[in-house]
Amino acid sequence: MKLDILAIGVHPDDVELGCSGTILKHIAQGKKVGILDLTKGELGSRGSGELRLVEAENSAKILGVSVRKNVGFADGFFRNTKENQIEIIKILRKYQPDVVLCNAPKDRHPDHGRASELVSESCFYSGLIKIGTELNGKNQDLWRPKSVYHYIQDRFLKPDFVVDVSEHVNKKMEAILAFSSQFYNPDSNLPETPISSKKFINFVKARMEDFGRDINADYAEGFTVDRVIGVEDITLLK
Repeated sequence: MKLDILAIGVHPDDVELGCSGTILKHIAQGKKVGILDLTKGELGSRGSGELRLVEAENSAKILGVSVRKNVGFADGFFRNTKENQIEIIKILRKYQPDVVLCNAPKDRHPDHGRASELVSESCFYSGLIKIGTELNGKNQDLWRPKSVYHYIQDRFLKPDFVVDVSEHVNKKMEAILAFSSQFYNPDSNLPETPISSKKFINFVKARMEDFGRDINADYAEGFTVDRVIGVEDITLLK
């Protein structure tokens, strides 16, 4: 299965928070989108890694993605190593995404920045002929995504571009709340964390409103990019 877009997050729910509106928009356009989670998020104060896997599958059904995988790196302790790069390269070569969406390059959670660097480098190395990989006993073809974009997470980063997700914001919030162990749930008896309050959910929507304001949209998601972006028609820019 070839994917148009592969969204990668170090923790299950990173993709939902950062770019699930963009995912929903492109699925509605007929694009094939997949999600790759690098860890189970097992160090989270609420829930467990096993529960996060169940919640991730529930969210995947809400979003309608074609595939969702988890490579099971160690939450908090993974590093940008050759071994971890090879695991990501195998997935890139298997699904051949044109676009990769990944964690913010700098953020409150240190895992986000490390994951951003790991994924960006893996996307480059995936196109090198002298790095060979096998899947199910067969040599894989080389593949380098056309673009790598970083979704903006907890800390504000000035976006290089934003995507209008106004038509999909309700389903995005539904996908986020599929992680009922992590986010606002008035019936939960789990300890409160910085992301489990209703205030945080309001912040997520407020951030999208802020990004949307610049393009006269109700809600938008912001992205940064490490390279210059080319444009075919400047009259279509908002």
